[in-house]
Amino acid sequence: MSNTKTKVKSTYETLKSVDIKGFLEKKGVQSYISWASAWDLLKTHCEDAQRKVYEHEHTGLNYFTDGRTCYVKVGVVANGVEHIDYLPIMDFRNNAIPVDKVNMFDVNKTIQRSTAKAIAMHGIGLSLWTGEDLSIEVPKETEAKKLVTLEVGTPNMERVLSYIANNSNKTLAQITKELGQKYTITAKAKKEISSYMKSIKK
Repeated sequence: MSNTKTKVKSTYETLKSVDIKGFLEKKGVQSYISWASAWDLLKTHCEDAQRKVYEHEHTGLNYFTDGRTCYVKVGVVANGVEHIDYLPIMDFRNNAIPVDKVNMFDVNKTIQRSTAKAIAMHGIGLSLWTGEDLSIEVPKETEAKKLVTLEVGTPNMERVLSYIANNSNKTLAQITKELGQKYTITAKAKKEISSYMKSIKK
């Protein structure tokens, strides 16, 4: 009798292997999957999946602001693991919309796009977001002078987690070394990165 054990795929591995070709749509030369298709695929393979649109604890609004621009925070839970995406509210040129110009149509569109990104962090359609790896939004005058502080709960942190998910073969040391060229990594951020890497390799 063979003692060979069949390795059980993790949720991430299972969802990353889902064939999305029949669900792809085109916008110019870029391929994408709609939030509705991504959600349908996720629920098909993970029936208990849930989405959470976070609201500001003081205003009750479903978006947040730094006083100049705005962003949304969307979490998707699959098999007890939540991945959260932070996405700036942008116009059709992908430029952040000033806070005084944001309307609820912009907010709703961003929430749906952020939903697709949070689902991608679980594996479905992740490769479609590869072009966004580690893009950093910092003023040009500071870009060459100093590193950006990487903190938990920021859009940059979510870009980093997306990058890690798409490079899951790399070790923590390799990831930390790469990030160190662009970021000053806080202790909390390093702990978050380590925890996330463990979760996608289960």
